[in-house]
Amino acid sequence: MRIKWLGHACFKITSSKGIRILTDPFDDNVGYPLPQVEADIVTISHNHYDHNFIDCVKGNFEVLNKVGNFYIKDINITGVHTYHDEEKGQKRGDNIVYVFDVDGIRVCHLGDLGHILTPAQVEMIGRVDVLLVPVGGTYTIDAEGAHAVVKLLNPKIVIPMHFKTDVLKFNLDSVEKFLDKYSNVERLRVPVLEVKNEDLNKDELKVVVLNYK
Repeated sequence: MRIKWLGHACFKITSSKGIRILTDPFDDNVGYPLPQVEADIVTISHNHYDHNFIDCVKGNFEVLNKVGNFYIKDINITGVHTYHDEEKGQKRGDNIVYVFDVDGIRVCHLGDLGHILTPAQVEMIGRVDVLLVPVGGTYTIDAEGAHAVVKLLNPKIVIPMHFKTDVLKFNLDSVEKFLDKYSNVERLRVPVLEVKNEDLNKDELKVVVLNYK
């Protein structure tokens, strides 16, 4: 399985059979280069312009923007209802956490999660191998909240997202506050991580920072 970070909360996840999942595509107001990619499945965690711009996506794709259990193009997907804030959606509305079963590896994309997960939500999400977690605060959980959610979900690999970079136009925290909480951190110079089942057999959690360039 191949995970490519396109910036913000947008990832392209490609299975060994070539099925392409795109998460939370953004428009040209965000600051990152506009995603110009083909996909088979596009997931939308919530309807804000920095997460739902499907006009940039090419190909014959199916859009998923709801809660439930789905089987799309040989991929099992679970959508779990959460909130975009700590006040049950009163400030910024709802958010959907998606879990993808790709090549036997469970990838969880938290979208713009704005609160600590409840025990019921943790149970619905289930086993997580690779966690894509927002860490920038302001509109989502911050470094402390992300650290707490990582503990709850207990993944093997964590990829931070939705944080301040040199091109992002939003005022978010950088990734550093989150990284300070971990000893096993790898910073890649590329936007891509290849994940194999044998990578998940290690006891120590690993945080991988991808480069959008």
